Amino acid sequence: MAYFSAVRPLRMSLLRGVGARGLPANFAVTTFAARRSFSSYLVAPQELADALKKSPPSPISSEPRVIPLCASWFLPNDPQGRTGIQVFREKRIPKARFFDLDKVIDKRSPYPHMLPSPKGFAEAMSELGIRREDTVVVYDSQELGIFSAPRVGWTMKVFGHPSVHILNNFRLWVDQGFPTESGNVWTVECGTYPIPEMDENKVAQFEEVREVAQDYNKEGAEGVQVLDARSYGRWSGKDPEPRPGLSSGHMPGSINIPFDAVLDPMTKAFLPADKLRDVFVKKGVDPEKPIISSCGTGVTACVIETALSEANYGSPEKRKVYDGSWTEWAQRVKPSDSLIRKEE
Repeated sequence: MAYFSAVRPLRMSLLRGVGARGLPANFAVTTFAARRSFSSYLVAPQELADALKKSPPSPISSEPRVIPLCASWFLPNDPQGRTGIQVFREKRIPKARFFDLDKVIDKRSPYPHMLPSPKGFAEAMSELGIRREDTVVVYDSQELGIFSAPRVGWTMKVFGHPSVHILNNFRLWVDQGFPTESGNVWTVECGTYPIPEMDENKVAQFEEVREVAQDYNKEGAEGVQVLDARSYGRWSGKDPEPRPGLSSGHMPGSINIPFDAVLDPMTKAFLPADKLRDVFVKKGVDPEKPIISSCGTGVTACVIETALSEANYGSPEKRKVYDGSWTEWAQRVKPSDSLIRKEE
């Protein structure tokens, strides 16, 4: 992310000491944040446009701002060879910043898109010029609609950012005539984002998912449900994975819900809550049991997690995302384990 400016101190007067009237230092920040919050996790284009007029991402303002954050990302086998930074430069929300899903990761892991460390996340936020008190609205590419933005929104939730939302969606933003810009990205005033704590309760690890798969159909098992957001062809084992040498197929007992099943076929925005609930009901998902969302590398699994949240389906405390997803699974399970199933 060399295209952002060098680190310069932020104006943090609202965060230090006691105000002139004897109020806590964060009183103004809390008040501004409450006044400028959105009504739900998913934000309509008009809502974001209105909020940006009231709280633009100004580099000189010390007040909480609304920051559009582009999270565009394409699969490695994209037929047109597109990249997130390419489409970001071609068309973006004015003053948006770019979150690179291929860089803000655990660089020591052999698996793609694994969550960064708390320090790595804080460094990325600092370089993007995002402050902890800012409201961040993550959005996707016009080409794909909803795809990778929910992963970045979920990541920010895992690291406890107080106010994060998903634009539903950039394709509608463009279609409805809201402003865009293109060309080289502008520099931002970087700062120091505090190193957060990671909410591990939102993240499913390999060992936990393996235990779920091994316990499938066993008497007395907890009945954890794994929802797989990959296409039916990849889930069934009839189509190849986009990453060469990786076996397709699925975990024992997993439920295939391709991520686009929760999106409007035309706009690629999330379906209304009642229709989202219908999708899960028809797939036999039990809202009373724990749910783990999975996919190829943990990206579109977050589309399913967001749909569950929007539909208020299943307890948030019993929902997780499998960070390593199928890429980790297919490389770590042994053939003798019989934990990769294929449809006949």
